[in-house]
Amino acid sequence: MRDEKKAVFPLSLIPKIRRALRGELNIPATALETLRRGHVSLRRRRERARLSRLDKVNVRLRLEYARLSPSELLEHFRSRSTPSFLPGFNASNIETTVRLQRATFPAETEGLLARAERMVTQHRWQLMGYGERDFGEKIEWLRDPLSGVDWEPVYHGDVEIARRDGSDVRVLWELNRLTHFLTLGRAYALTNDERFALEFFAQLESWQEQNPTALGANWMCAMEVALRAINLLAAFELFRRSPHLSEERLKGLLALFDHHGEHIRRNLEFSYIWTSNHYLSDVVGLLWLGVMLPELRAARSWREFGLREMLREMDKQILADGADCEASTGYHRFVLELFLYSFMLCRANGIEIEDRYWRRLRAMLDYMRAYLRPCGRAPLIGDSDGGQVLPLVNHSSDDHAYVLTLGASALKDSRFKVPAGSVPEELLWFSGERAVREYESLAPSVEAISSQAFEDAGTYVMRDRDLYLLFNASDSGLGGRGSHGHNDALGLEVSACGSLFIVDPGTYAYRADYHGRHLFRSTAYHSTVEVDGAEQNTIDEEWLFFIGNEARPRALRWETGPERDLVLAEHYGYQRLREPVLHRRAVEFDKRERCWIIEDALIGDGEHVFSFRFHIADRIEVSIRADALVQACDRMSGARLLISALGSTGEPSLEPRSVSRDYGARSASVSVCWTVHRKAPLVARWAIVPVCPDEDETARLELISRLKDRASVEA
Repeated sequence: MRDEKKAVFPLSLIPKIRRALRGELNIPATALETLRRGHVSLRRRRERARLSRLDKVNVRLRLEYARLSPSELLEHFRSRSTPSFLPGFNASNIETTVRLQRATFPAETEGLLARAERMVTQHRWQLMGYGERDFGEKIEWLRDPLSGVDWEPVYHGDVEIARRDGSDVRVLWELNRLTHFLTLGRAYALTNDERFALEFFAQLESWQEQNPTALGANWMCAMEVALRAINLLAAFELFRRSPHLSEERLKGLLALFDHHGEHIRRNLEFSYIWTSNHYLSDVVGLLWLGVMLPELRAARSWREFGLREMLREMDKQILADGADCEASTGYHRFVLELFLYSFMLCRANGIEIEDRYWRRLRAMLDYMRAYLRPCGRAPLIGDSDGGQVLPLVNHSSDDHAYVLTLGASALKDSRFKVPAGSVPEELLWFSGERAVREYESLAPSVEAISSQAFEDAGTYVMRDRDLYLLFNASDSGLGGRGSHGHNDALGLEVSACGSLFIVDPGTYAYRADYHGRHLFRSTAYHSTVEVDGAEQNTIDEEWLFFIGNEARPRALRWETGPERDLVLAEHYGYQRLREPVLHRRAVEFDKRERCWIIEDALIGDGEHVFSFRFHIADRIEVSIRADALVQACDRMSGARLLISALGSTGEPSLEPRSVSRDYGARSASVSVCWTVHRKAPLVARWAIVPVCPDEDETARLELISRLKDRASVEA
């Protein structure tokens, strides 16, 4: 009995439970979670005991398919017309899809075939923001593609990912999501060149050989298993009519799918305290396996469980205003893809989803539409690792517009039709020719995107034509337990005159660079106020996905009208200082004068060091004039942004910074910083004034002078 208790409550769980028990707590849920973690430990002991047998388990087919001979089973899969994959993939539509791909996307088709050719002849393809990588004559699926570090094929529960050796399991997982099989599959559909099919089968067989079920880093995260399964289902749909799909290969593929489903089901990333995009990916993977492989004995239970849990997670994870709960635009895109593509799959197979969930999906698209800048690109608030679901095309982390296009088609809603945007390739493959024609016939929305507040998300967008400011008053996410939030409370993003000027820096990397991970989520890397060098929320460089919620931002006021917007918010992250300080920020958008006025109130006692920062985008030239006026200039367009202190805050300085648009990529930028040693309370004001190429700079400088005079009178 004592041994059993040790198994249920191992001491190693205590620090994990303590980290989980942060944010909003529910005592019954906490008790259930403690028990659940103990049971997980027991289940893993049983799984470990069966480890040598797991990979040898034959595919478990339903009785009517188990009775078929190998040749009959192969013929069944080659010729079946149901279930239906996403319409453009289906056998009945593939010739039309191929014809339209070549006719509508000639340059993209040429690039696709060239990439597929390099995959076959050089084993070379794109990997996140690291560019094209050469994976060698024999692909090492357990070798970190960047550091060269090997991951041992040990029991997945024993894999230690916090290695501090330059490796990054996120990069390894990206390789092993096998997304490049989608390129090989589309190239095969376009050409009927069997070299692409042979390469697919050869690579998959080498993957299976190096990754026995439940062994190694590629099985340690059920989310990764689920996403890999979805990509393999898409590839299987494209290659199942190849003459090189033999009886033996089919048997191996079906067993692999069965093992993926069973592994996900055994290792669900569920928690009574919180669930995130990980658990959502788990259940979506089960849904797709269950829908697309009804021949498997477990398919029905996977499908029913996956659908039920996916909708429950939509209720839990999507806030009332349509935003994903993780305080990240990058993960909003990813989660929206999971829901949107799954809803499309269900519709294609006659699986009904209640209208209220379609309405919630619409709200998610509304949120995305609102936060996109006038240029159509997204601000990278919080973490963004570039993850995509079924990435037929690799989109940069700040490219979210293609999801709006797919949403406009699925919902037949012209509000999501991207202005002057081309039809993305995904629409053809995911929705088919008819959907492309229907999308093209949608009348462009005449409704201008206006300033909007998303109070649950803590996102406030001020916009008027080419002017855009995003004000961030979100907490750390996940009900205060955030893992993907940054220290960006009361931070800003600004674009004007078609140019991006003030930005969130993005993410850069996770485990490959612990210090870099810390910098990109730090207060000092965001356009807000830092006090005494402290972080707004607790972060620990050793815990890459831990962030506190001390700031707890709160909006106090929001007004919007034809001539003026105003947002007022505060946060409490500096209340834990020896001499506490409260930061309250107001942003006023004067639409007639085309400028923003910012007021920072630091309320408290004692002398402090206050750092007021504006993080400037890369490729923007920044200079400080003799009158301490900051000029940010986009040399490509000629647009400029003037930033001026409206009081006695001293001379600004330029601090070196970085910006990361894609995971693993970074480019140099600067932050404009005013550092003030003063006693609290303190009020500081700033003017942000854009100057478009056709505007008179003298008039804009006169505006700043008037604003300074007004601020002096008010002071």
